[in-house]
Amino acid sequence: MTDRFALADDLYHAAVFQGDLAATDAADRVLDAVEADLLMARGMNLHARFLADRENVDATPEPAMFERAGDLYGSLNDTDGVAWARFWTGCYHHVVRDDAATAMPHFEAALAGSALTRSYALRHLGFVAHTEGRLEAAMDFFTASTRLRRELGFTAGVAANLVGMAHVNLQAGRPGEARKYADEAVELAEAVGGTGVLTWAREAKAAADAA
Repeated sequence: MTDRFALADDLYHAAVFQGDLAATDAADRVLDAVEADLLMARGMNLHARFLADRENVDATPEPAMFERAGDLYGSLNDTDGVAWARFWTGCYHHVVRDDAATAMPHFEAALAGSALTRSYALRHLGFVAHTEGRLEAAMDFFTASTRLRRELGFTAGVAANLVGMAHVNLQAGRPGEARKYADEAVELAEAVGGTGVLTWAREAKAAADAA
């Protein structure tokens, strides 16, 4: 974002001091990208705060931020940006509103994005399938997401997916498989540090060990 502000400043000087009137239109596009990036960052921060306290569900401007960002990315022909905004719009409906039906089209649209975006969309499609009792479909989604995350070196994200895969296998009556995924989740979570995903991994391991 800092680079974009610097570019906007350069374009201002080009317009004012060099008489390049086209520079103002270029600066508008740059600043639209800055606005979209900022909206995404603020919306994601609000989402993190919701996950921490699970309050103020109705008051959050989170969905409007993601939708506005998506519109801006669309005007810039930024397909990856649009897909990222669609994922997070879906994530709001899925996680905050517990409305998988509204979230699903957004997750499916997000599959047109970058590898990271696809990994998130596939993960949440896995959650939806798991909730609906489509356990093999859930494993397929989690497996595809995990493959992408391994390729990206997103180790914490891999651990989070392995937790989901452990729970799917527990529900499917495969405690041995569940333990395998939970053990790797704990190992990876310990390697990256922090308590968030490690707590999930240890809970999954305890459930698998008790099965």
